[in-house]
Amino acid sequence: MKRPGPLLTLLAGLVLALFMLTLNVTSGTKTASSSYSEKSPSPSAPQSSAPASTPSLTPTKPPAPNANYAGRTDDDAASVAVSVRNGKAVAYFCDGRYKEAWLRGRVNNNGSMKLAAPNGAVLDGTIDQGRKIRGTVKDEGRHYAFTAAKAVKPSGLWRATAKVRGAKIDAGWVVLPNGRQTGIVTRDGKPASAPRIDPETGAVTVDGQQLTARPVTP
Repeated sequence: MKRPGPLLTLLAGLVLALFMLTLNVTSGTKTASSSYSEKSPSPSAPQSSAPASTPSLTPTKPPAPNANYAGRTDDDAASVAVSVRNGKAVAYFCDGRYKEAWLRGRVNNNGSMKLAAPNGAVLDGTIDQGRKIRGTVKDEGRHYAFTAAKAVKPSGLWRATAKVRGAKIDAGWVVLPNGRQTGIVTRDGKPASAPRIDPETGAVTVDGQQLTARPVTP
């Protein structure tokens, strides 16, 4: 039997080499395709471009504005004046004869307040859009509903303290926007109706001595 010639051997080697080259090219293409599938997102998958959400900040409500208020109880039995400054308030409740109370406390940013007096009286009220205060005064077990409108000097809350003829004088007045006045003079702890003050100057005469009443603020 004759051995294959050199030409046939060379041809067989060339075919084998061509087959191996084709196999390598095919394997390389599959590997690249597989790598693309693993590392790259699908073209049809939607991509989100929305920025990361940030927490919303709730605005802080500003404190109640500085103002004065004066008015009457619903039954017209007494007057009420309130002075508000920098989140604090002082109020005066007075019937013009013998019943009175000086009340103090804080004003919340929403305009609500709860003021207290040394004698146990309590005022609960709320400022309504800066125009008025609506609330109640509890004194000696009785509740007095009131409305106090925003007041501009000379209306508002006034007070005078002094010593007259050896007696300690403590007097308070509520001056309403219509000019009406309600006040009490306490002499050594004994209350009585107060004389009128001059709302332009605060001048008032008590027991023959001239005093000066001044606007009250917290």
